[in-house]
Amino acid sequence: MSRTLIVVGLSIVAVGLLWPWLARTGLGRLPGDIVIERENFRLYVPITTGILVSIVLSAILWLINR
Repeated sequence: MSRTLIVVGLSIVAVGLLWPWLARTGLGRLPGDIVIERENFRLYVPITTGILVSIVLSAILWLINR
């Protein structure tokens, strides 16, 4: 359990450090991500990005536990 928490924590730190580079690749602006912009309001629902991140993290954790 502690090994998994350490890996998850390090992954979150790595994504945080790499976020400026990841934003340039289009992550967060994929087809299926919903953006509603009004005059003083912005709603962002990253459905496709969330699914993609979930698949990648599931694959990484599956490989670690294997």
